[in-house]
Amino acid sequence: MKDKVIIYQVFNRLFGNPNTTNKFNGTIVENGCGKFSAFTTKALDEIRSLGCTHIWYTGVIEHATRTDYSAYGIAKDNPNIVKGNAGSPYAIKDYYDVDPDLSNDVPNRMKELENLIKRTHKAELKVIIDFVPNHVARQYKSDAKPKGVVDLGANDDTMVNFDPQNDFYYIHNEELKLQFPMQFPKEKYKEKPAKATGNDCFHAYPSVHDWYETVKLNYGVDYQDFGHHHFHPTPDTWVKMRDILMFWAAKGVDGFRCDMAEMVPVAFWEWVIPQIKEHFHQIIFIAEVYNPTEYHNFIRHGKFDYLYDKVGLYDTLKEISKGYKPASAITGCWQSLGGIDNKMLNFLENHDEQRVASEYFLGDPLKAVPALIVSSTINKGPFMVYFGQELGEKGMDCEGFSGRDGRTSIFDYWNPTTVSSWYNDGKCNISALSKEQQELRKIYNRILVICNEEASIRKGEFYDLMYVNYHNITFNPEKQYAYIRKYEKEMLLIVTNFDQKDVDIAINIPMHAFEFLNIREGATLNFTDLCTGDTITRELSSSVPFRISVKAFSGVMMKCFLIE
Repeated sequence: MKDKVIIYQVFNRLFGNPNTTNKFNGTIVENGCGKFSAFTTKALDEIRSLGCTHIWYTGVIEHATRTDYSAYGIAKDNPNIVKGNAGSPYAIKDYYDVDPDLSNDVPNRMKELENLIKRTHKAELKVIIDFVPNHVARQYKSDAKPKGVVDLGANDDTMVNFDPQNDFYYIHNEELKLQFPMQFPKEKYKEKPAKATGNDCFHAYPSVHDWYETVKLNYGVDYQDFGHHHFHPTPDTWVKMRDILMFWAAKGVDGFRCDMAEMVPVAFWEWVIPQIKEHFHQIIFIAEVYNPTEYHNFIRHGKFDYLYDKVGLYDTLKEISKGYKPASAITGCWQSLGGIDNKMLNFLENHDEQRVASEYFLGDPLKAVPALIVSSTINKGPFMVYFGQELGEKGMDCEGFSGRDGRTSIFDYWNPTTVSSWYNDGKCNISALSKEQQELRKIYNRILVICNEEASIRKGEFYDLMYVNYHNITFNPEKQYAYIRKYEKEMLLIVTNFDQKDVDIAINIPMHAFEFLNIREGATLNFTDLCTGDTITRELSSSVPFRISVKAFSGVMMKCFLIE
């Protein structure tokens, strides 16, 4: 692959929403909804020019909602088991259909998505969508399934709690009794026998804190019998989910972000991913996995291309940026991965996490610049930007089901003002942005483009310089982090400063770095800061510390061309 994978995650429902007046807990009529058509050629070209290589369209597959589409032959959902007016994009109602909210003409919704995929490819971007394998909406019913496909659960034996060939788990002879008041008491919902929830609630009394709107899929693991596996013969759910992946891959999708992949047995992934890749060679699979002890298992046996690096690098950078951990803690992140750091997807924001600019994180998006540089350049793995992140979106709205929590709602119809200002009635430019937003976007643009332009970052070696600078009186390992990226005759010295003040520092570079990276010692070279274009001349030596100035909440990427 020519470029480093840079993923731009967009939440389709909120992107390009033409409505400018947000109403708390508003309906689709009141607050409007972004459409597939909002991703015009202009919008996609601008996303590509930002430095992105892939776009992750979040919330494409049809999910449960309180909006009534029964006039179009789509089964209506009981509102008591739907979170928010728009519903969770991870409570899938039909794996073979798209969210009708996102179409201009509901009967032609699939065609509109197919056209979007074509536009995206024409803009030289690859398409990623969610694959939600662990759970479905409580009232799952496919209205659009291909001929011959049997619905999930249609042939289940509901008289038993578990059967290897059942698609769902049941609580035999018990009725579902949600442990919170019904918001719509007139809309009765009855489920008997009750089904287990997506967060492994194997009883009939889920609370408001459970994933009560979902039903867990059965991959042949009997969780009530010490997790005993029943993988032979192949469980029915495995076959159905493989066919669903094949269906979307055939639409031109280039990758799947697999929601809560760690809640599905690795054996399934080991079975299914090679089958998909046999037919679609370039397709990528990204796993949402939060248990570090399982990382190697999901890479080696599960066959995933990339895993979320949430509990490692993301959590560490968040703590460093807030002043709760030293910058030197970054070293432990890559060391703990045992050589799979290039298989980790790095990010500072996604739909589950608090916005960098929110009052719950940093309050000021510019304070995240050093974390941005580290996260995007520390290894060859992919980096992800969540829409509006490059504009300083705060996520501090109180939209409805989603309270004022520093996140952009995934359950409500809403219009993030930063994204709307950039979209600018389809102009997709910076003219309606504030000076601060324009400057932040330029910073993101420059760093992401550097990730793609520089061979040292795309495919170069990495060398951590911290171990020889812990006792360096001109360097503060609490606030600065330094490392080298090198490929052939190109080298980058990257230094980030998490401090609120500008610093003048001198960095020790050990002899081992010259030997490991095959760099000639003692040469006097010209260095250019890729972030600013400023140039300096320095001797590259293990005996002469490298002097550099770094501004507050910033970083430098000093590039030089090595000599023989």
